[in-house]
Amino acid sequence: MSEEQFTNISLAVCLTGLVVFIGFIIWDLGKKSGAGKFGTAVLFLVLGLGVGGFIFKNVLVEFFILK
Repeated sequence: MSEEQFTNISLAVCLTGLVVFIGFIIWDLGKKSGAGKFGTAVLFLVLGLGVGGFIFKNVLVEFFILK
């Protein structure tokens, strides 16, 4: 396995783990603050958009670099 392959695999695995962990943090924040169902949904929407934007940016960069 080359260094490039290892880097690509570990980046995908670690970023996936980070996104899942951020989801857990948002859920825990909603639970501990007593936000209820609607408040937790708003937390996921607002804070999740930041994560979604980061992922979307990386996808766009990959498409523009490959073409």
